[in-house]
Amino acid sequence: MSRSRRGGSRAPLRPGAVRRYLRGMDYAKMRSIAEKLTAYAEQLEGSWNVEIGPSGPFLAMMSPSKRHEGTVRRIRNQLNAQLPATHPGYVCENGPEIEHPAIGRMRRPDAVVIPEAVLDEEGLAVDATQVLAVVEIVSPSSPDSDYGEKLAEYPAMGIAHYLIVDPRTGTIEVHSEPGQGRYRHKESYIFGDVVPFRPWAVESGGFLRYGKGDNAGS
Repeated sequence: MSRSRRGGSRAPLRPGAVRRYLRGMDYAKMRSIAEKLTAYAEQLEGSWNVEIGPSGPFLAMMSPSKRHEGTVRRIRNQLNAQLPATHPGYVCENGPEIEHPAIGRMRRPDAVVIPEAVLDEEGLAVDATQVLAVVEIVSPSSPDSDYGEKLAEYPAMGIAHYLIVDPRTGTIEVHSEPGQGRYRHKESYIFGDVVPFRPWAVESGGFLRYGKGDNAGS
């Protein structure tokens, strides 16, 4: 973000000034910027994702590895086999974006458990209050986001269950019981365990750790 000076020169805004500007921006304005970025991304090569994080709307290139996507598929298939018994009418899908205007966030988890009917609605994002669970597969390029920002944002959105799968280390975390902006309960597992992702169970025996060729994935 930059501002113009007389004479045509441009000077970057200091980070503190950017944060103050974004704090003063309401969610409707950030959402409008996100929609414009989405339209712009459609003109670019490759696959791009638009989210609204702590610093406001941003555009990021999506380049997940095959093992990343394979893990998402395995989890999605397992949950979709169990959801008809526990939550009829719900599905696990990789997308769309979820948003919570009150905290000024819009995210695109690797997988979400939502009512199937919302996929037929118009618009870019699903109201986070309709989301039962989210799944994130940790990427080599941005691990701090899943363990940091999102671990604070998802409970603030009221999302009951958050599954973090880390193919870098072969570990899994299950977070639940959101309250006061955090998850009050955490359980840890390793690849090969049957993971209680209550009220479901995830068999992780088929999960694979990243190889050398996966280090650039996002």
